Amino acid sequence: MENKRIAVLTSGGDAPGMNACIRSVVRHGIYYGFDMMGVERGYNGLINNGVFPMDNRSVGNIINRGGTILRTARCLEFKTEEGLEKAMETIRANNIRGVVVIGGDGSFRGCRALTEKGVPAIGIPGTIDNDLQYTDYTLGFDTAVNTVLEAITKIRDTMASHERVSIIEVMGHRCGDIALYAGLCGGAEYIIVPEIEWSFEELCNKLEIGRKAGKTSSIVVVAEGAAKGAALAEEIKKRTTMDPRTTVLGYIQRGGNPSARDVLLASRFGAHAMELIRDGIGGRCVGIKNNQIIDMDITEACAMKKTIDKKLFDIAEILSR
Repeated sequence: MENKRIAVLTSGGDAPGMNACIRSVVRHGIYYGFDMMGVERGYNGLINNGVFPMDNRSVGNIINRGGTILRTARCLEFKTEEGLEKAMETIRANNIRGVVVIGGDGSFRGCRALTEKGVPAIGIPGTIDNDLQYTDYTLGFDTAVNTVLEAITKIRDTMASHERVSIIEVMGHRCGDIALYAGLCGGAEYIIVPEIEWSFEELCNKLEIGRKAGKTSSIVVVAEGAAKGAALAEEIKKRTTMDPRTTVLGYIQRGGNPSARDVLLASRFGAHAMELIRDGIGGRCVGIKNNQIIDMDITEACAMKKTIDKKLFDIAEILSR
């Protein structure tokens, strides 16, 4: 590449491990001889010229920090032709010849748009939801699951003391992976996800059976896209003699130091993204399959429909008896 100035940005919701990934991208880029630039506030920064130089020291002491030092924002303007052209003006003004974007599927569509405009762009999957089918895991998912698992363990202590049912609502509008993985590892009695049918009757029957079998407490983990925790608690109260308590974990799932697994993933993702940029390749997204780092055409990846691991769900159901 004749001009060696490369930009990195984070877009959409933040995820633990984004900082470790920024660090990997910047330091690998410098190793390959690129001039690295940071973009503040995602695609907003491209539109409004929020671009600044980064060096090895710019990413010092951030490997274990949650959030993103580049900050992030959702940008509807970038989806318009006018907004995209403003971003291209910033790219031209700063002599940027490649872009690495850390974010989810919406961010990937921005990558594709930049590549179509002649700027090689690479997507790195940074989202706690794990809602991209082409990759086994997205950056931040493991940390989010561990955060939920810790909450389940603490809540169960209190529920056992009071002999109650607890409803724990977790993130996941279209994808129930956080609920599934955390629910299985936390020994939840019932897991509700958007991808699999369930019923109030089945839920209440299982809770009643558990109570009669001597269970002093029960945990129900529900993905926010499948049902609301408060509504579940009300319905259980109507249909049974139980008086459930609801906990909505909310944004606590996005924050905190990344797990070792997410830091390792971030480092590997960043390295592979810069190898692609080094070779002048754009329009790809990085992922992991069978513990091997892979890359795929970004259009193809975005078109893939996310499915849940039904075998894992069946295991969780059997173990919860």
